[in-house]
Amino acid sequence: MTEALTATGAAPSKGASRGPGETWPGRARAGQWRLSLAGFAALIARDLRVLVKMPSSFLLRTVLNPLMFVFVFTYLYPRIGAGHFGQVAGQSLATVALPGLVASAIIFQGLNAVALPLSMEFSATREIEDRVMAPVSHRLVALAKVCFSALQSLIAAVIVFPLVYLVPATPVQVHVSSWPALVLATVLGSLLAGFLGLLLGTVIEVRKIATVFTVTVVPLTFLGCVYYPWASLHTVRWLQVLVLANPLVYLSEALRAALTSALPHMSTLASLSTLAAMTVVLAWAAARTFTHRVLT
Repeated sequence: MTEALTATGAAPSKGASRGPGETWPGRARAGQWRLSLAGFAALIARDLRVLVKMPSSFLLRTVLNPLMFVFVFTYLYPRIGAGHFGQVAGQSLATVALPGLVASAIIFQGLNAVALPLSMEFSATREIEDRVMAPVSHRLVALAKVCFSALQSLIAAVIVFPLVYLVPATPVQVHVSSWPALVLATVLGSLLAGFLGLLLGTVIEVRKIATVFTVTVVPLTFLGCVYYPWASLHTVRWLQVLVLANPLVYLSEALRAALTSALPHMSTLASLSTLAAMTVVLAWAAARTFTHRVLT
């Protein structure tokens, strides 16, 4: 009977086998996964083409701030006889600040890559409507945004590191004490920045987001242990506790432990575990706000 139905073109039953261990529901799920991955890749490729066509804005916002800081405080100051400025534990300011400047480049590049463009897509250009028409779930559209911003953060780290290493007038003492910790901190920081940007881009109106960036970037940077180790704040205990709410602190300290372990630094386990926890919380919150914004 089964052979007869097959011969006449009738569809097999729901559980009929279509090969070794493969059923129709299994084929449907595999097809859906392939379609989702293709849509996800297309979203990434779309943003990548835009970045490749206009690299100048990416390079400017990546290079300008760390270059000016490094040039003034680690090249110019030693040249004019102020080379002892910012030293910690006998190490120059260039050595102290290198992990923090890489961390700040990762965080702020990720924020810039998601928050402002996404806010504009929701309010002004309405481009988000085109994106959510892709054959993928809304959360996968959001994940594509985050992954692309994380890619930009990683590129920013690769650009800033040699800049901060080569420009200073005094030698920079860098030694990678743990490659796994370095890679994990960089990836976690990049994802955290992307999810934070996604959250801000969905809850802040486009006319207010520039103001939010203006009033938050400076405090986050100067209180993010970029230019000094967290342990150095022990003399101002209340501030040492207060800055623990800043995710940049944990990324700066994780990179400091991996790159300049001779300096005082936070426990690698503490910094990485906190980074991971913050990333998970931000991912959950950003997914909820993005989905709510798209559906409403």
